[in-house]
Amino acid sequence: MSLKITKSARNLIKKLVKATSFWQDNYLILREFKSFRRITIKAIVFSIIAATFEGFSIGFLLNFLQQLTSNGASETGIAWLDILIQNYAPGIEPIYIISFLILLSTWIRATANYFGGIYTETAQLTLADRLRKRIFDQLQALPLSYFTEARCGELVNTMTTEIERLKQIFGGSSFVFTRASVVTVYFIIMFRISWEMSILSMMIFGLLAVGISTLNRKVRETSFGISDANGKLNSTSLEFINGIQTVHASATQEYERQRFYKISHQLLDASVNVVRAWAVVKPIAESIGTTVLISLIVLSISLFTLPAASLLLFFFILARTVPALQDINGTLALISTLGGSMENIKELLRSDNKIYFENGKVPFTGLKRSIDLVGTDFSYDPRNPVLQNISLVIERGKMTALVGKSGSGKTTLAGLIPRFHDVTGGQVLFDGVDVRQFDVDSLRRKMAVVSQHTFIFNTSVRDNIAYGVFDATEKQIHEAARLANALDFIEEMPNGFDTVLGDRGARLSGGQQQRIAIARALLRNPEILILDEATSALDSVSESLIQDSLEKLAVGRTVIAIAHRLSTIAKADKVVVLEQGRVVEQGSYQELLQERGALWEYHCKQHELSQASL
Repeated sequence: MSLKITKSARNLIKKLVKATSFWQDNYLILREFKSFRRITIKAIVFSIIAATFEGFSIGFLLNFLQQLTSNGASETGIAWLDILIQNYAPGIEPIYIISFLILLSTWIRATANYFGGIYTETAQLTLADRLRKRIFDQLQALPLSYFTEARCGELVNTMTTEIERLKQIFGGSSFVFTRASVVTVYFIIMFRISWEMSILSMMIFGLLAVGISTLNRKVRETSFGISDANGKLNSTSLEFINGIQTVHASATQEYERQRFYKISHQLLDASVNVVRAWAVVKPIAESIGTTVLISLIVLSISLFTLPAASLLLFFFILARTVPALQDINGTLALISTLGGSMENIKELLRSDNKIYFENGKVPFTGLKRSIDLVGTDFSYDPRNPVLQNISLVIERGKMTALVGKSGSGKTTLAGLIPRFHDVTGGQVLFDGVDVRQFDVDSLRRKMAVVSQHTFIFNTSVRDNIAYGVFDATEKQIHEAARLANALDFIEEMPNGFDTVLGDRGARLSGGQQQRIAIARALLRNPEILILDEATSALDSVSESLIQDSLEKLAVGRTVIAIAHRLSTIAKADKVVVLEQGRVVEQGSYQELLQERGALWEYHCKQHELSQASL
């Protein structure tokens, strides 16, 4: 009999642990609790105190019932309490003392529940805050290549929606712990009243727990579809909003509507499936629990003989235990529906399946001689090399222009200079030192990049120009805007330099956005300037003005310029022509024209196009 009891209790504990198995193997998330362990410990302690005084109040209730059924006995049946009454309050009826203790226990329990709730909620919010920050730090530590593969919408979904769902997991787990503590106290009191009836109850409820945990496991498996559908919906929504102009220009509103409806319906189906699986748990638990309760009452009357007060209290406790167990089962089922969120967060926080950016330690103090690319190779995919065996010298204080067809590797090559990518073969050297040895922040602070894809932040003109130069004066910002030919249109805006430019600079034309980006680069006063088709979005008048400003800016600086319009790099000190990731010729502009090679062909094509446009 003892062996059966031990086995039954062990199985019950195993099932409860198994039902909350999503906490297992989740060290990446659980370790965050060490940052606010005091709050967590306080939440646990107050929950235990509340459960303990729940037991005290029920224990005193037994003595209260005994007093009532024994017609006002002179003793409470509690040895220490009877001694206190005899020594200090011999004239007070024991039932009054017991009533006071029941009320005292109730108020202490309520107070403990209050503080337990506060600390639990605080821990829950702190965990969400910590995880958001960890995910942000994780994303900052990853190389740019990671973001070429990851879906932006799914990353945003994990940082927002999934974190909020994780809060529900933590809140539900706290509730389960609190209710489980109370149920534990209930079982202890029930064992003191009748261990036979208690064991019988535990065996029956153990079987119930096995069945419910099986249902919870199925609910958890169903939940993974919600996280996947949420990520797709967020990604599709972001693509639609960011590409709204292209959608309208392509007249594809109906196509985008059908695509969005399809994904939204997938989320609906996944959510309904989870609701169906989760909703069945509670009514089944309630129905079986009530059946068990009635069966136990019948069995106890038939098989066991207990004093009336003890029997009443036993079933009073059992009546409170059943709904508590139902609450636990229902909450575990709800938590199971959120398992997909836990997996998504854990997957994003994992470090063993990601390649991280490795920063150097040597401070970069400035370029003295040259940037040398020595036998440089690069590829995103080993089967499709982007750059092959590039050997090139970029001299300090001179302009080196990169020319070639789209896809020839110009932008990728320029991206190796500030370590947007790391070479897969060969080296990039700054004055003979491998670029990977330098502290990347000290390196990039000496550079400015103006690309053909300008990013404008949803903040003021002033903040956009001064981005990254936090000590810039008002005079310096205005001068940078003037040199970039941006001052006139800025001053015409409703609030001048205080005008908020909207998401991705929605209030600006393409040429205006480009000039803001050039002003940003001018303000940085860089030693090394990378221009990736920096004038591509400008009209001919603005291009001429900006080109003049860039030529002034380039004096004494090292410039790497990429341009489709050959007129913008005619004065470059060196022109490098790329084809299919290889350098096919390099030299001064005039020298290469005289050789009548690749540059000559580009020159002739552009000249013909210019003549045709006239």
